[in-house]
Amino acid sequence: MTDVLDRISALLGASTRDLDQIERTLTDGYACALTLEAERWRLEKRVLALSQGIETGDTAGKARELADVARRFESNGGDLTKLRALLSELRRHADDVRVASLS
Repeated sequence: MTDVLDRISALLGASTRDLDQIERTLTDGYACALTLEAERWRLEKRVLALSQGIETGDTAGKARELADVARRFESNGGDLTKLRALLSELRRHADDVRVASLS
């Protein structure tokens, strides 16, 4: 994901007018967002499963795993929020480039 964030930031910082490069980066960014969303869904399911079964078996182990999964869930959410914000900004930039090319 870091690569995609770096590429988006570079495109926004340089105000590039290469629409093909912008669109490729948007596509890669959307794919990365979908991957993060899928991981978030898996983590959410794991939190639910752990919380429902925490009283049976290795309670301490499940509590540690639950804490770990919850941290990953929170980190994932932050990454997803940051990526979505940058993608929105890059989409606006792409729209501006497209309009400018029509002039």
